[in-house]
Amino acid sequence: MPGTLYKSAAIVGAAEANQIGFLDEPATSLQLHIEAIKNVSEQTGIPISSIEGVFSTGWSTELCEHLGITPKYIDTTAVGGCSFELHVHHAMAAIHAGIIDVALISHGENGHSANKIGGRSLNYARGAGDASPSHEMSTAYGLAAAPNHYAHAMVRHMHRYGNTREDYAHIAKVSRDWATLNPRAAMYSKEKHPFGGPITVEQVEDSRLITWPLTILHCCMVTDHGGAVLVCSPKVAASLNTKPVWIAGAGESMGHGNMLEMEDFTKTSARFSAEAAYTMAGLGPKDMEMALVYDSFTITAAITVEMLGLAAPGEGHLLWKDGRAAPGGSFPINTNGGGLSFNHSGMYGMPLLIEAYRQLSGTAEDGIHGDPRKQTSARTCVVNGTGGSLSTTGTLVLVADD
Repeated sequence: MPGTLYKSAAIVGAAEANQIGFLDEPATSLQLHIEAIKNVSEQTGIPISSIEGVFSTGWSTELCEHLGITPKYIDTTAVGGCSFELHVHHAMAAIHAGIIDVALISHGENGHSANKIGGRSLNYARGAGDASPSHEMSTAYGLAAAPNHYAHAMVRHMHRYGNTREDYAHIAKVSRDWATLNPRAAMYSKEKHPFGGPITVEQVEDSRLITWPLTILHCCMVTDHGGAVLVCSPKVAASLNTKPVWIAGAGESMGHGNMLEMEDFTKTSARFSAEAAYTMAGLGPKDMEMALVYDSFTITAAITVEMLGLAAPGEGHLLWKDGRAAPGGSFPINTNGGGLSFNHSGMYGMPLLIEAYRQLSGTAEDGIHGDPRKQTSARTCVVNGTGGSLSTTGTLVLVADD
């Protein structure tokens, strides 16, 4: 039985910045935000002046100033890469409460360009010199950078379930297969990037070691990305020409801040955020026809599908290894190429939302955002973002319009 908030709001449009990926001409995070917002406004026909709520990871007031709007609702939730899934949850609640009818969720992050023009790309970072005690403690144990954290999780997962690194390499290989169907993917082809185009499991395993057991092809990229989605009330959605994608369920949770406090390196809080989302939707894992999950590393994706109830503990990688997650498979996953081969600016939750909208609205195969075979027939999708070091999670259950 669906919960009270079931289908109380819909994603009515999703768009990206004009240029994304490894940009030749550097872009600022603000530029990426504004381009995406302009594009989604034009896509939906909703004027920027009609936006009533603004949701971003710390940029909301500055965006309002640049857009020339005075919002009724402001949200600056910033908990890492899953922030945007939480923003959808919060926007849905604000719309259901009658506070707003039109919510903008925006993200711009120049993870690649920041190296050229200076400055930090992460919107939610602490101030300079403001290292937390937990960060200092983690560093002492060799947990100074993201690959170090996730390598620990991968080693534990391998030890507990008897998996090998090659098992997880299939996730990278299949993600690249999807990227070769997406012209905007950074790794679409060798013409677009020297390391682009199809890859094999052997290439994943033989690529440069970053921190054992992670080779570079087990790790996400660091690129530029701007994205925006509009979430609206049913009344507004009915007035538009774009197809609505209904928010059937939403949930959020966290397991820890410091990874040294992680109760179990093989489990994340996604099991709790997913339970909340499924309960609100009145649906379960067996009702899902595709998934979009955070893949900062191959191990992130493997653990996440297990937490979402899509695979048994220790068997998440099999969805990719046996071909179910691949193009033409029975359960497509990360159809844009994922953070591993499409784009990953630092916080990847926004591309998950955009691709979910495109798939469920039937607009994923247009020659710009998708070549033939990228569009699936899925009518239901579970989306899960992960923030921090397997710390916070946001889960959405989305369904296509009837």
